[in-house]
Parts: sequence; structure tokens; C-alpha cells
Amino acid sequence: MRALDVMTPSVLVAIPEMTVQAAAKLLAENHISGMPVVDTAGQVIGMISEGDLLHRTEIDTDAEANGQRRSWWLDFLASTRELASTYVKEHARTVRDVMSGTVVSVAEDTPLAEIANLLERRRIKRVPVMRDGKLVGIVSRSNLIRALASVPADALPVASSDQQIHDAIVRELSNHRWAQPSQNVIVKEGIVHLWAVVQSEEERRAICVAAESVYGVKGVKSHIEFPMTLPAM
Repeated sequence: MRALDVMTPSVLVAIPEMTVQAAAKLLAENHISGMPVVDTAGQVIGMISEGDLLHRTEIDTDAEANGQRRSWWLDFLASTRELASTYVKEHARTVRDVMSGTVVSVAEDTPLAEIANLLERRRIKRVPVMRDGKLVGIVSRSNLIRALASVPADALPVASSDQQIHDAIVRELSNHRWAQPSQNVIVKEGIVHLWAVVQSEEERRAICVAAESVYGVKGVKSHIEFPMTLPAM
């Protein structure tokens, strides 16, 4: 699936001259956590989100109001540039001054796997979708969750025989360092038996999940063990 398949095409936007209060109202009334900021030419020049409005003097969440809880040495180590930037975020009246100016965007044909990695790596919740420099949609984390929820179970391939189940599990395990040799996977009447010696509970669970994720598996029986620890002499 691609960005085009899951994006929200009707995108609420802010303009740089919009007041912070107006932007907050737009977010609240539409139950969204962020939106692009566009200029008069329709170019995306920033993003404004709940995080940008979290610390504000109007609601006494700014650093000055919370000075009792702020470590003095953090202020001491911070550069004057950083302190000034924080002050602007907390006191500025327009979106231009509080928005995040760095915009990360994707194209319509960007695969969802790439978008998911981008959201996680940049620690952001949404990306604009662009076509020829113009905003045509937005993909958020919730769009990816909806895409997952919309996948019908009967659309997924189902292994119908014990051998097919066995081969599917081995293929899945073959791509991972914690994988076990094929002879440690035995399938009988749809029930998968797993034998292995692993170093951690995480490895044990990963092997079981690899088997459970093959459609057609009726059950998984784990015979996986941890290395025997000899008592100290």
C-alpha cells in the first residue's frame, strides 16, 4: 500500500498570520493534533501541532510560571538562543512564530513501510503528501492504524497443508538472526511444535509469533528452553 491509498485528502491548514488561539480552536474543534501551515502560494512552510502549543503563558504552562519546577542548572547550560526561542514559543501571538519550520513530506507513491519508518525515526505523528510541490493530502499514524484495521482476514494467504505451514514458518524465520534450523519446526494437523534453545524470553516469544502469524496454523506448542546454568563451584 502507498500514501495515496490511505491518506486523508481533505486537509485542514493554518496560515502563518493566524493567531495561536485560532489555531488551537481549529485543532480542538476538529479533533486533530496537528496540521500543515501554508503560505499564499499554497506551499507548505511548516507544521503546527499540540506540542507547539503545550507551553503557553495564557494557561500558565510556560517556563516562567513553572520556574519552581525547573532546574537552575538547565537554564545555566542553555544558550541565550535556546532561551529566546523558548520565550517566543510561549508568548508569540501568531502561528508563524510557534510552528515547526522543518517540514518532512512524502509523495503519493511512497510505500507505507517507508512512511511508518519516517514517523518513528523523526518522532512525528503526520506527514504531508505532496504532488508537484502542492499539498494533496496528509498521512498520520491514525491513517496507518485504520489501514491495518481495514485489512480483511480472508484476503491474507492461508497455508492449507502441514508442509505448506512448515515451509511458511521456515521462510519467515530465515530472515532473522534468532531463527532456528528447519528441523526444529514440526507441524502435525495444523499444530506447530517448536524446539530450540534460546538466550532470552524475547527470542522465545519472537519464534512463537513467527509461527502464530502464519494463517492456517491451529495452534503452537512451544518446547523452547533456555541454556542450562551450572551452579558455581
